[in-house]
Amino acid sequence: MSNAMQVFERRAVRQHRDRAAAGLADYDFLFRHANEIILDRLDDIRREFPLVLDLGCRTGGLAEALQSRPGVESVVRSDLSHAMISQSEGLHLVSDEEFSPFAPGTFDLVVSCLNLHWVNDLPGALIQIRQSLKPDGLFLAALLGGETLTELRQAFLEAEMETMGGAGQRISPMTDIRDAGGLLQRAGFALPVADTETLTVSYGSALKLMHDLRGMGESHAARTRCKAFTRRDTLARAAAIYEERFAGEDGRIPATFEIIMLTGWAPSPDQPQPLARGSGQVSLGTFLSNDEDGKV
Repeated sequence: MSNAMQVFERRAVRQHRDRAAAGLADYDFLFRHANEIILDRLDDIRREFPLVLDLGCRTGGLAEALQSRPGVESVVRSDLSHAMISQSEGLHLVSDEEFSPFAPGTFDLVVSCLNLHWVNDLPGALIQIRQSLKPDGLFLAALLGGETLTELRQAFLEAEMETMGGAGQRISPMTDIRDAGGLLQRAGFALPVADTETLTVSYGSALKLMHDLRGMGESHAARTRCKAFTRRDTLARAAAIYEERFAGEDGRIPATFEIIMLTGWAPSPDQPQPLARGSGQVSLGTFLSNDEDGKV
């Protein structure tokens, strides 16, 4: 992979997860929320998925829920962090999402919960996921989108300009919903769908929010991040700006999390296909007409 594509330091991503693993249960509300979205989407699909891959499973909460569902025989758990996955029972292995160890056509379903926003080459990872699916296999993922932590980004930007005379990157870059559907198509998925929902969480202070992000294992991991400790005056000013600009009447501050949902199917001849261009049998004028003669 070229240096230009090395947005994230994967070693730091793993270290953050290793550090958070033991206490994740105290900070996993965001993951549990996204798990429920994935499970709700599966409820709408009348299919059986005997062999499932949970890609980026952390401690295995989603995998446990999937294992109890009708039609699921086995769930393979995979994560970058050994400390995380060692707390998960069943079939599991440590692996990097950027270098899939799975043979083509292995799984009926691949799910990924708030994991793929840390991948450097997302198009390449999606291609590998699609290849690991059986024909007409399903891919269903949740990842954090570009509007995530917009308030914290703004507060740090202004605080660093005031206290340091310039601003660095304090929040990791994330995928834009406008690009998500195109990425699925580029990876070769059939019937691709990308949609988004926003979750707003209220906090007593910006410092508590940053503490929770560390507890989730979601600390900043971009290669260009400043690796030194944040100056006290910068941190204090960022917290103050956050409160001044965004606090509600109760004094609490909001934190925005944008969750992008990706759905795609591995191509199969049995799937519905669009009609050939020009093969329509009904004129568009029929639906647009405003008189009995069909004139528009």
